[in-house]
Amino acid sequence: MDTPIEVLRRVFGYDSFRPAQQEIIEHVVAGGDALVLMPTGGGKSLCYQIPALVRAGTGVVVSPLIALMQDQVDALTALGVRAGFLNSTQGFDERQAVEAAFLAGELDLLYLAPERLRVEATLRLLAKGEISLFAIDEAHCVSQWGHDFRPDYLTLSGLHERWPEVPRIALTATATPATRAEISSRLGLDQARHFVAGFDRPNIHYRIASKSEPKRQLLEFLRTEHPGEAGIVYCLSRSSVERIAAFLVDNGIDAVPYHAGLDAPTRAAHQARFLREDGLIVVATIAFGMGIDKPDVRFVAHLDLPKSVEGYYQETGRAGRDGLPATAWMAYGLQDVVQHRRLALDGDEAHRRRQVLHLDAMLALCETADCRRVMLLDYFGQRQTDPCGNCDTCQTPPESWDGKVPAQKLLSTVWRLDRERRQRFGVGHLVDILLGKKTAKVLQHGHDSLTVFGVGSELGNTEWHGVARQLLAQGLLSVEPNHGTLLLTDASAEVLRGQREVRLRRDPQRQARAKTASASNGASARPVVELPEEAAPLFERLRAWRAATAKEQGVPAYVIFHDSTLREIATLSPTSLAELSKINGVGDNKLAKYGDQVLETLAS
Repeated sequence: MDTPIEVLRRVFGYDSFRPAQQEIIEHVVAGGDALVLMPTGGGKSLCYQIPALVRAGTGVVVSPLIALMQDQVDALTALGVRAGFLNSTQGFDERQAVEAAFLAGELDLLYLAPERLRVEATLRLLAKGEISLFAIDEAHCVSQWGHDFRPDYLTLSGLHERWPEVPRIALTATATPATRAEISSRLGLDQARHFVAGFDRPNIHYRIASKSEPKRQLLEFLRTEHPGEAGIVYCLSRSSVERIAAFLVDNGIDAVPYHAGLDAPTRAAHQARFLREDGLIVVATIAFGMGIDKPDVRFVAHLDLPKSVEGYYQETGRAGRDGLPATAWMAYGLQDVVQHRRLALDGDEAHRRRQVLHLDAMLALCETADCRRVMLLDYFGQRQTDPCGNCDTCQTPPESWDGKVPAQKLLSTVWRLDRERRQRFGVGHLVDILLGKKTAKVLQHGHDSLTVFGVGSELGNTEWHGVARQLLAQGLLSVEPNHGTLLLTDASAEVLRGQREVRLRRDPQRQARAKTASASNGASARPVVELPEEAAPLFERLRAWRAATAKEQGVPAYVIFHDSTLREIATLSPTSLAELSKINGVGDNKLAKYGDQVLETLAS
């Protein structure tokens, strides 16, 4: 029987494990249960794939990613691993063939959707075969506290009751201590060993821009920083997804929409294009992205505020899985805060409390004048005191200023409209009053006679909107749920009486550009080989060969080789199969399948 390091070298083509991988793998190989937290791109899948190849029997992987199971199986098959899946997309004959292979002991890994484990026939099938382990991927889906709750995951604790001797490994890329405790409790992993790798993705540049004209801002970001590169743009609503995708196409950028309102064939086609084509942008709701293994996503952009820091971290983590520089960019504005404050008021008391906590943490990340990465990691319980140098607040630090007087003026305006006239209005009208604008609405309501009319001339329109946004973020203003108008809070009185300091953030005039030279050398990715200028033409020839090969086989290009592997091949330019075998990512099966073609491409 091969050892884990031998499997790593022979199958996956790597000489050494990443941090924490070996310890996790050896623990599971020995029969231990594990709960693993590791960042996206950190190599979680190897933590169950290698034990499944070392231990006797078939590793059963529970995954919610039905649309991606075929690609996951294709990627394993390219490595020489015997893999299959069972889900609702298959016909009877295909399912029967996979079941027969499992019963005959001819599968190393079997992927199942969680809902199949509620079907007695599936449980009877598994009982007839030999199971090496259960892997529960995207384990945060079991948490009602988290951002991707899936009710079917609640039944997975029953696996241990039916198969008490089979080790279980639950894996996720994102979980706060509270979410981690819930995962452990709901999956019956309280006695399991917990492995928490670092959450940092040092190759990702975090940047949050003040939202003014979001479509124009997005277009400028794409054209100046990521022309022709693959990425994901997230929007909250389906209608926004459609509008932004159409806008990008109209401006000459290849983009497709993805949301739950599209029919299944369209969603599948757009996802397949994203995985298989270079430079395509997907504009999507959060329905898209979980489990996407595409390594060369160069950016993730948010045009709306995410609902939680966990969701933001999960979504931005889909960029730069190859360890090369990538950007997490967000346009954030007042209406985002108003909308989320309203949404946080829906549901029962426990739900509202959770939503408010999630939102407050997200707003704190957006409004901080300190290093965003330090705050992001602190949210997940990872202490880092040194600024990262690779986020906007590090590269162009914002000013912090005394905003008590402007805050008092804005709060006084809300108080006078509500208390004196029993009227409530949105931010735009309040700012018009402060700036002394005699608009039709101001005159209609007689608001030009208020004592606060025209007292805010020291700030401009955009600056006043920024004040309102930050007062909402700090809980010094609240939102009326039905109409989205502004209300005072209990804390507002302290500001009005001058008993509370109000520090506000002044955004830099020009946001920092993403770094382009640094690459990750942290736990989330293997060290990246820098591509010498003279090797660039060879790298492009290899990419062209890979694209043609992938198209011929109907698989994503990264299933053949990752960019990082091609960069190393182009840099070292091996002249024999023996030399090629020493390249990271070239295992035995890929060497036999593609080795001669690679050498021919190098020699041409």
